[in-house]
Formats: sequence, C-alpha cells, structure tokens
Amino acid sequence: MTRNLMTTLAAGGSAALLGGAYMFQLLGYPPCAMCLWQRWPHAAAILIGILALKVPGQILPSLGALAAATTGSIGFYHMGVEKGWWEGPSSCTGGGLLDGLDGASLLAVEGPKVIMCDQVSWEFLTLSMPTWNGIWSFGLVIIWLFAIKLSDGSTTTDLSQTG
Repeated sequence: MTRNLMTTLAAGGSAALLGGAYMFQLLGYPPCAMCLWQRWPHAAAILIGILALKVPGQILPSLGALAAATTGSIGFYHMGVEKGWWEGPSSCTGGGLLDGLDGASLLAVEGPKVIMCDQVSWEFLTLSMPTWNGIWSFGLVIIWLFAIKLSDGSTTTDLSQTG
C-alpha cells in the first residue's frame, strides 16, 4: 500500500459520491439545501487529494479526513432530520412562517420549487441518500487515515511486520 494509492482512493471516493449526487439530480431528484451542503466537503476532499499527491506530509491527508468526516456528519444529521429525530433548518423543513398566506396564495407563488430537507426523496435498503453519504464518507475517513499513517516519510508499508 502506498500513500498515493490511499489518497487516490479517498479522493476518488469523494469524486464518485459527488458524481452520484449530480447523476441523481440529472435523473430528476433535485437536491435540498442540506444535500448541497454535503457536496462542498467532497469537492474540498477531491482538491486536497490532488494536492496531497504532490505534497508530502500528514497535513493534507488530515484535511482530507476532516472533509470526509464533515460531509459524513452532515449526512447523518440530515438523516436525523428526515427521521424526525431532531429539528432541521427552518429554511428547508417547513418550519418557516406563512403568515398572511392562504392556500390560493401559496399555489400562486412562482419560482423554483423548494425541496424539503425533512422528506426522503429516494432510498435503497431503507436508507436515504444522506444516510448512504454518511456511511460511505466515514469509510473514506478510514482510507484517509491510512494515507496519514503512510505519510511518515516512507511511501510503502510492510503489512507482515506488526508492533
């Protein structure tokens, strides 16, 4: 195993998850605000990974791990909002004020449709997209941690030697 291999796997994993998010969007699943928040750390992890392939040391892989942990945490927070375990932001969970608007007025409002963060738009094996993002992102944290471990000056490790 090499540091560059782990870095490539971790950054590539973020690229795959980000690409998957855009693919779902193209398939007609528009993102909510919290979905968009989860994309930024993936983009950061990709850029960090590219830099880490050229710059030695533990700082960049550590930042990559932090980016992956950030998007994973947002994903699990989003999952809790979807399940009603806690309140989400009022801007995307229906908690905003609708004072002075009746049903006809609401139907007459023009503009882009607001996607609610507390509603599941797609799930697989009873897990929503934010949940899958959280699971896969924390898997990427583990890969980034291997990249950090391999950043001690050497580029390879011998798995047969322990201790």
